[in-house]
Amino acid sequence: MSDVFNALSSPVRRQILSMLKTRAMTAGEISEKLDIGKSTLSGHFNVLKAADLVVTDKVRTTITYSLNTSVVEDVLASVVGLLSKNKPED
Repeated sequence: MSDVFNALSSPVRRQILSMLKTRAMTAGEISEKLDIGKSTLSGHFNVLKAADLVVTDKVRTTITYSLNTSVVEDVLASVVGLLSKNKPED
């Protein structure tokens, strides 16, 4: 879970995840929308992959990134569980 929170701590990575929630995108498509270098973007992708927030599909030399919705759902459920009030035991 700490990998997920680390990944979400960056505004750039949150922006990437926001883009991927609508559709899968290649690294080139994402880099066109962000004003950062390709090596920096690659580092962000590595953090997102390590947290299992994105999955990749490689066809020849093109890598397509998509949101790993099952992990995102698990994270949201965990956060909601942390924030919800526990019913006091009698």
